[in-house]
Amino acid sequence: MTAPHQWTAQECVVKVGQRSIQATEVAAHFIERVTRINPSINALVQFRPDDVLRQAREVDARIDAGEHLPMAGVAVTVKDNLWVEAYTVTQGSRLFKDFVAPRDAWVVQRLRALGAVVLGITNCSEFACKGATDNLVYGTTRHPADLKRTPGGSSGGAVAALASGLGLLALGTDAGGSVRRPAAHTALVGYKPSQGLVPNPWGFGEPNYGVSVVGLLAKNVADCAWFFDQVGDFDASDASAPPLPVDWQALQCSVRAPSKDVRIAWSPRLGCGFAIDADIRLAIEQVVDRLASAGWNVAQADPPWGESVSAYPMDALQHAGLHALHGRALQAATTEIDPHLKAQIESGALKSASDRASVLRARDRIQRDLGTFFSSFDLLLCPTVPVIPWDNTSIAPTRVEGRTAGLRDHAVFTPLFNLCGVPACSVPVATVRGFPVGLQIVAPRFQDPLVFAFAGLMERLLARSSTV
Repeated sequence: MTAPHQWTAQECVVKVGQRSIQATEVAAHFIERVTRINPSINALVQFRPDDVLRQAREVDARIDAGEHLPMAGVAVTVKDNLWVEAYTVTQGSRLFKDFVAPRDAWVVQRLRALGAVVLGITNCSEFACKGATDNLVYGTTRHPADLKRTPGGSSGGAVAALASGLGLLALGTDAGGSVRRPAAHTALVGYKPSQGLVPNPWGFGEPNYGVSVVGLLAKNVADCAWFFDQVGDFDASDASAPPLPVDWQALQCSVRAPSKDVRIAWSPRLGCGFAIDADIRLAIEQVVDRLASAGWNVAQADPPWGESVSAYPMDALQHAGLHALHGRALQAATTEIDPHLKAQIESGALKSASDRASVLRARDRIQRDLGTFFSSFDLLLCPTVPVIPWDNTSIAPTRVEGRTAGLRDHAVFTPLFNLCGVPACSVPVATVRGFPVGLQIVAPRFQDPLVFAFAGLMERLLARSSTV
């Protein structure tokens, strides 16, 4: 008999809903695992067993009263930059070490209403603005498969917890790949929805305004798509919400296979010359070749955005946003901020209005270029990460594809899709040097069902090939 941490989230709902197991029993199982496993990986940084059991008892009472709960008993972790009422939520920053959330974030509120149980708060880099997960409040989160390596970031605590069986689903945030890249490093499915489809109308000020979204993490595509169906909604109080509600749920995207008429582009460097380790590229290309051999319409093609995106083009806005939010605090408490974030904030102070306007114009060009590309293709496939996880004492790998790497060279394949507001999913497709790597699946905005349908196809294709 399998244990609760080995179930899918949907299996948990069935078992708890049919009363073959109590939500309190599921909660007790995860409490034991967190108590035993978490100290070695430092994934959960706020954990209250008594509160977890209290939530589970409430779920059991609601079911016994005849209430239907679509997420009954599912243990979910929440990243340390999303509010959880009455919990300390710090954004990984000493500036917020005493902040107690006055209410739940919209998505946490939705989870509770559906019967999910918040297992705890997971670690993130300060203000979710680094590609590794460490901070001055809680320290370093370690990769479950190798404690000397990072799981990536900024949602490193979320993936380390889920990959270790500490919960069945995880909430993160993604402003430039902070869910997708760590998912790729830990063999999880990481999803960035179309901008505005998972509301986030209140909470902390967002330095990456207009590009950050609530991201979803699961152990398989079906659970991730189901998760999205539970929390996706329209809320007019969210400034990033689409102008009209989008009805994606009726499409049953987690179970429908896509049509073979789908036009698929494979872009190994995104048309920007991005570096990628040769063995990672080869492993992913072999998967893409297998797709073509199975009769799918795959062509190698690059989006036409050219030299303007040879480097991450939105750093100026992130740095300016950080300075606007935290510049005064830096002056008063300079030693309380991660030196890497301090450098970003100081850089933001130097950005002129003209600098920011130029970046916003570049964003318009990037969106237009990707839109043009999607007039010829329905899906874009590309790597999620160009490297395997690196030493957790370093903010970034020192080399990529044999070249000396900058601080963001490990993160180049994901941010452009945040700028464009389009859906993007990382699916584990191969193992390289003992670590997983992911394929990223991208579609036009609001084509989230197509992304999930194709992600499910890739998962099934790889599962079939592994049994041959």
